[in-house]
Amino acid sequence: MQKEKERTAALFILCAASFLVPFMGSAINLSLPQISETFSMKAVSLSWIATAYLITTAVFQVPFARLADLFGRKRIFIAGIAIFGVATFLCGLTHPLHRLFPSGILLIVFRAISGLGCAMMFGTSMAILTSIFPPDKRGRAIGINTAIVYFALASGPFLGGVLTHCLGWQSLFYLTGLVGCLVAAGAFAFLKGEWVESKGEKFDSTGSVIFAAGLCCLIVGFSGLPGTAGCLLIVAGLAASVLFVLYELRDRQPVFNVRIFSGNRIFGLSSLSALINYACTSAVAFMMSLYLQYIRGFDAHGAGLILIVQAGVQCAVSLYAGRWSDRFNPSLIATAGMGIILAGLIGFIFLSPDTSLAVIIGLLALLGLGFGMFSSPNANVIMSSVDRKYYGQASATIGTVRLTGQAFSMGIAMMAISLHLGNRLIVPELYPLFMRSFRLTFEICAALCLIGTYASTFRTQRKKSIRQ
Repeated sequence: MQKEKERTAALFILCAASFLVPFMGSAINLSLPQISETFSMKAVSLSWIATAYLITTAVFQVPFARLADLFGRKRIFIAGIAIFGVATFLCGLTHPLHRLFPSGILLIVFRAISGLGCAMMFGTSMAILTSIFPPDKRGRAIGINTAIVYFALASGPFLGGVLTHCLGWQSLFYLTGLVGCLVAAGAFAFLKGEWVESKGEKFDSTGSVIFAAGLCCLIVGFSGLPGTAGCLLIVAGLAASVLFVLYELRDRQPVFNVRIFSGNRIFGLSSLSALINYACTSAVAFMMSLYLQYIRGFDAHGAGLILIVQAGVQCAVSLYAGRWSDRFNPSLIATAGMGIILAGLIGFIFLSPDTSLAVIIGLLALLGLGFGMFSSPNANVIMSSVDRKYYGQASATIGTVRLTGQAFSMGIAMMAISLHLGNRLIVPELYPLFMRSFRLTFEICAALCLIGTYASTFRTQRKKSIRQ
């Protein structure tokens, strides 16, 4: 009975932390026009509010997961929540300081720091959850955690629209920052136990630097396409990635055991599917928020009520999908979800300024259905395919591919905007150019999703453990 209470308390804390980040991410999309007005930020510059956060989260997630294995997952997790809370609150303070920093650079810097805190959370939360719950209850726990994420995504547009409309965009940061600090205090008080799987081993600082440099070059380079600098950064990022793999294969205590991929087909294909899934879906909220407010004329509140449909469906479906993954083949469920997402993305390509609102809501619901079927079963496949010793690295992999995919997705949107609209203010005269960027974004995302669905079908039904 005591063990069950501790598990329930831990799940509550993990879910509370999991709520904050997607809530902030979905709510801030509704505030982008107001932030643009405050700082006079142009289209490409505006997208860096999300991209700066995604880069730091993706880059530091693997190193912090390794540090958590060395010094304790609970310590890193709590420190991450605290950093996220404080940095997010400071984002709100940039509003009264906007006359001193009119470009919005200070907001982007604090968003990057909040991403650092998120890296510490994402690199440990799933590992803690998997360590606490036995295999026969793990899918249900992951499903609940995933449902909370989608509930945050669902409530984000609604509450974000209301707060932005009534109290200004800065209120989002104040509220989320304060709640983050409270969750950090709650985790310190109620999260029992500590998980140290590699105590006494060394930290691979060289591998961490190579990993961070390579991933940063890839993400920034992709957002800079089709420019020369963007192409050069991508080449540098790919070279660093190859160097990272070769170095980690030779290191006895690597920051990330790349053999997880080479020796475990299920783990590798499931991670690839997750990367592609997030790369082709994460730009939806960003582009649809701009579409609904600029092209369709909705205010932040109205746009939020429409966008809530996708996350609401995701929340409901993921609860059942997590339970299904304990009883049926989770790979098949996740693959079916990818196929449904593909159908939804194809539908977004054909949206116009006059498309029926019912069609838009239907496509958002379809996307929510597919994503709800994909996410928690795929996470269950990844975490259940590795030994306990590698829970931290597997958790970091889930977080890294998610954030890397989201950053690539924003890169797709930034590239499309740069090609057709350029770094200009979105004004009525330029709406046709924005719609070209909108369609190009979803054409690329649909093509990626088709590749991801095809790759997902290659996962075998038999789960394997890592072999050294």
